[in-house]
Amino acid sequence: MSNIGIIIEERAADIGNFLVGRLLPFREKRAVGPFVFIDHMGPAQLKDYQNMDVPPHPHIGLSTLTYLFEGAIMHRDSLGTEMVIEPGAVNWMTAGKGIVHSERTPEYLRHTEKRLHGLQIWVALPKALENMEPSFAHVEAKDIPEWQQDGVTIKLIAGGAFGKKSLVPVYSPLYFIEIKSAKKTKVNIGHELYGESAMYILEGSITNDGHTYGTKQLLVAKETSLCEFEMSENTTLYLFGGEAFPEEHFIYWNFVHSDKAVIEQAKADWTAQRFPKVHNETDFVPLPQPFGG
Repeated sequence: MSNIGIIIEERAADIGNFLVGRLLPFREKRAVGPFVFIDHMGPAQLKDYQNMDVPPHPHIGLSTLTYLFEGAIMHRDSLGTEMVIEPGAVNWMTAGKGIVHSERTPEYLRHTEKRLHGLQIWVALPKALENMEPSFAHVEAKDIPEWQQDGVTIKLIAGGAFGKKSLVPVYSPLYFIEIKSAKKTKVNIGHELYGESAMYILEGSITNDGHTYGTKQLLVAKETSLCEFEMSENTTLYLFGGEAFPEEHFIYWNFVHSDKAVIEQAKADWTAQRFPKVHNETDFVPLPQPFGG
C-alpha cells in the first residue's frame, strides 16, 4: 500500500507583479506540521526592465523562510535589516507580534537580465510564542549542514533530523531537507522523520509503491515512519514537516494566529498604519477585502 495520502498539484497564484506556484494551504490539507504556506517562485527569466518588487507588507504569528535556487532578493524590514539573499542561504524572519518587510530585486541586478527561482515558506509559531518580539536571522549557504548518505546528497536547511541541527533558529520541532540524487537510488529515511511530512519534487521524479511522481507535485505522507521511495537520476526534492500544533491556526492575508481576535486587531492596525515602518520605503499595500466585500 502506498504511503502517499494526498497529492497536491502546484497552482498558479499572482503575488502582484510576479506569478508563483502555490502548494500550501490546500483545501484538503491546510498545514503540514507547522508549515502553513509554501510558494514556488519561478523559474522566471526577467528582462533588464523587469524586477521583483513586493512592497512593504505586514506579518504576525509566523516565521518566513526564503530559500533561493537562482537569483537574489533584497530583504528590508521594520527592524532595520537590509540583507541580500542568494542561492543556498536562508533568510528566517520571525514576525511574532508584528513586523513589516519588503522584497525587491537588488540594485545591482535591476538593469540587467536575471533569473529568479526559489521557495517562500511560512511556519506558524507555537501558541506561547505567537506574540513574541520580532527577529531576523540569515544563515549563509556554507553554514547549512550538508553530507553524502546512501548515494544521495542531503542538506538540513532548517530544523533537526538525522542527529543534526541547522543554525536556523526554529521554535518548534520541524525539518526542511533537500535531497539530490545523481543516479537512480532507493531512499529509506522514515526512521529519521517525525510528526507530519510532505515532499516537493523540484526536478526529476520518484517512485513509490509502483507509482511515479514528477515535478510540481507535493506528496503528503500518511505515516512518516514508512517514508521509503526510489529517486530517479538527477532528482532534487524537498522534505518538510514536524510536530503539528494542538490548536488550529487561522490565516487572513499575511496574518497567521490561533486567536481570530488577534488577526482582527492586526487588520485594524494595518489599515490605520499603526505597524512599524520599513526605512526608506513609502509604498502602502491596502488590506485586501473579501470577495464581494
